[in-house]
Amino acid sequence: MFPIRDHNPSGSTPYVTWALIALNVVVFLSYWQLFSDERALRLFFRDWAMIPALVTARGEYAGLFTSMFLHGGLIHLAGNMLFLWIFGDNLEDRMGHLPFLAFYLASGLAAGATQVMGAPGSMVPTVGASGAIAGVMGGYMLLFPRARVDILIIIIFFVRIITIPAALVLLLWFAIQVVAGLGSDPDMGGVAYWAHAGGFVAGIILTLPVFLRLGGPRFWALHDGVPPNPGTRYRFRRTPIPRVGRRR
Repeated sequence: MFPIRDHNPSGSTPYVTWALIALNVVVFLSYWQLFSDERALRLFFRDWAMIPALVTARGEYAGLFTSMFLHGGLIHLAGNMLFLWIFGDNLEDRMGHLPFLAFYLASGLAAGATQVMGAPGSMVPTVGASGAIAGVMGGYMLLFPRARVDILIIIIFFVRIITIPAALVLLLWFAIQVVAGLGSDPDMGGVAYWAHAGGFVAGIILTLPVFLRLGGPRFWALHDGVPPNPGTRYRFRRTPIPRVGRRR
């Protein structure tokens, strides 16, 4: 089950989302040649990835930031950038360009911190933008729970695209991260499930001020939880009967 697109057009040009995708691709290409030399790649990740034991024992915090722009392979990069492309533009539209950038970075840092708390003594390098992108997914779910998302399902020879609400897709994804995290050994490497879960929760929390500024549950009620018209902004008055006005 893999999201491939949403039915939620953005009302503004997502410059930050594009820039983040471009930056991740450029950084990946800058060390692409190291994948043919396992020792060199290991040393590179030792310097730039996030290693929980080095954060807790030596205070090497820089990796919490730099690891957000590193990936362990082409498929890893492509999958993360697809998720950022699908969900990032709508959040950037609602938050604004610079606030969205700050939100993205804060979600990534929170994801890295969660991974450290889950395995404080691990020497396994953690890389990838997926923690920050998990934050984007959490924020998207809060603002657009009933947005329609197309899901690609492949079961052996069975291939089909179905459309389901964003809340269902994203909550299922989050549940998988938690269950898998509980059943995995972070010292053995593999997927950083706790970074995903931590980023997702951080994204919801960091999006709450935007959600409340838009009117909270009244924002959902106004358009039944589906995406409003692109670029539309709402202002709510604090009266017994909410009155809605549109700013041009």
